[in-house]
Amino acid sequence: MFETFLDFLVPFSGAMLDAVSQGVLWGIMALGVYITFKILDFADMTVDGSFALGGCVCALFIVHGINPLLAVLAATAAGSIAGLVTGFLTAKFKIPGILAGILVQLALYSINLHVLGGPNQPLSRSHSTIMSWISSLCKLDSLFPFSASSVSSLVTGIVFAAALIAALYWFFGTELGSSIRSTGDNAAMSRAQGINTDSMQILALMIANALVAMSGSLVMQQQRFGDVSMGIGTIVIGLASIIIGEVIFGRRFGFWWSLLSVVLGSVIYRLIIAVVLQLGMKTQDLKLLSAVVVAVALSVPVLRQKAARCKKSGEAL
Repeated sequence: MFETFLDFLVPFSGAMLDAVSQGVLWGIMALGVYITFKILDFADMTVDGSFALGGCVCALFIVHGINPLLAVLAATAAGSIAGLVTGFLTAKFKIPGILAGILVQLALYSINLHVLGGPNQPLSRSHSTIMSWISSLCKLDSLFPFSASSVSSLVTGIVFAAALIAALYWFFGTELGSSIRSTGDNAAMSRAQGINTDSMQILALMIANALVAMSGSLVMQQQRFGDVSMGIGTIVIGLASIIIGEVIFGRRFGFWWSLLSVVLGSVIYRLIIAVVLQLGMKTQDLKLLSAVVVAVALSVPVLRQKAARCKKSGEAL
């Protein structure tokens, strides 16, 4: 019986570790969605395309022998250009934000096909990634009973996520970052104060899509496979991570806590998916599960408000 328990525990623990590592890497994408959805108050649909763009550009560079870190930087730059196009269409041509994002997302699908020269691009064993560097440098195969790939992915995700949270916390405390936050809170008042809200909107979209593309490049290196369709549903995952983080962790210790809760929300989302898969759910139902998780997470704050109002009414009576 004990051996049967171990036979279940080891694969289950490995699946949970893999889910946590994926959650941290996808959490970087959720940080980008947080900038547009929460700070800028902009429903940016570009992220589905810019996530895949990051993965495709990174795959192309690595296949051609470019350093994986430089490949991540190139992917990040490509994502910022995608955000620039969306921002330009919205700010300068006054195309509604959600429509501008859909147009750029649609265009990026064809661009990604040109980047890869086909629908997908796998990496061979000879191609190095950041994860393989960490695995070989730390000799993870001998140190941990779990997959070295999962451990190295987790280390990579933690390092990148921690650095980005610190950088974003500093940036949004500067005058430029505060102008972006002000633009999202009240664009009319910001313009009255002399802030160029069009420029702030474009800059925020560039930063957000750069983070999304960076996440796509890291996820591609983890799965060692670039695909033009790898970004489908990215916006839903990002929103789920943000809402789950807010519902569970709240806004307790300032802006840095909000950023951290987004990444933790992404981890929890991935753990939910992993547990459900371990219980026997079919992978073809994952999109349905994602939609249900987002709907429930969005409903919780509303239900809390209604419960609080009912409690106050009862106390008043």
